[in-house]
Amino acid sequence: MDPERMDPERMDHDLDQLFATARDTAPELPDSLAARMVEDALAVQAEALTSPAVERPVLRIGIFRQFLALLGGWPAMAGLATATVAGIWIGMSPPTILTEGASALGWQSVSGEDAYLVDTMSIFDTLAGEG
Repeated sequence: MDPERMDPERMDHDLDQLFATARDTAPELPDSLAARMVEDALAVQAEALTSPAVERPVLRIGIFRQFLALLGGWPAMAGLATATVAGIWIGMSPPTILTEGASALGWQSVSGEDAYLVDTMSIFDTLAGEG
């Protein structure tokens, strides 16, 4: 092999020349091919104008399917179901950190009218201290 032909800069230059020649030379379409293409296009247009329109049945979607589509489909419903079950589970048997924090805040002895007086942010100090 000729080492001069293997030079990357020369190869890039040759390739650039080939691309420039290809850009400058427009491909010529034979007249017979262009005439056949026009005939085919006219035949397809005529067929589309004469063929009857296809009527599609109207689909009625139930209210559950509309609600499901509104939420985002079955993946979203699975997430909502999981969150619901987790909420019920935590509500029925809360973790000890929640019950200890509530008793430390004095929620057991506070009446409903005075509940706004309880400092609920102090539980975050307890959580931050445990690490």
